[in-house]
Amino acid sequence: MDQADAVAELASTARPRCGECMVVGIDGPSGSGKTTLAAAVAHRLKCPVVHMDDLFPGWDGLLAASGLLHDQVLEPLAQGRPGSYRRWDWTVSAWADTVSVPWVPMLVVEGCASTVRPAGDLVGVRVWVEAAPDVRMTRGIERDGEAFRPHWERWAAQERSLFAADGTRERAELIHRT
Repeated sequence: MDQADAVAELASTARPRCGECMVVGIDGPSGSGKTTLAAAVAHRLKCPVVHMDDLFPGWDGLLAASGLLHDQVLEPLAQGRPGSYRRWDWTVSAWADTVSVPWVPMLVVEGCASTVRPAGDLVGVRVWVEAAPDVRMTRGIERDGEAFRPHWERWAAQERSLFAADGTRERAELIHRT
């Protein structure tokens, strides 16, 4: 059984914490492989994915993201209503369009802080994805370009602080190393 199958299996048997909506959160530091795993899990579960990259209010917005996810997406879903969020436009560094998230019985949320509290309290299956720091940095620079290294370094410091304070990795039901 591969990791996506293991996550899907757990999601099919776990108790939802977001009303009747089972939320699978795929969290971990940048460049660890969360997006790839989330796509495979969503394919198996036949459900949509919310990407945290759309919710971060810029390079210094990691701390705010979990509250935005909780208030705008998960809390409405827990009440049986659709959610929505403002999408961050990284090119112009400003909020852009509003993205609707219809109520669904199963949802994957992927990205840094997707299982951090308060949002993490509504996530039924918490998955932590990790890789060695040098591997993650290499992946990020290959994807975004060398000019983004200072942003990646600043972001990594925010991740270390937030994940340590929240105990995010320790609360995960599954840990996947890439």
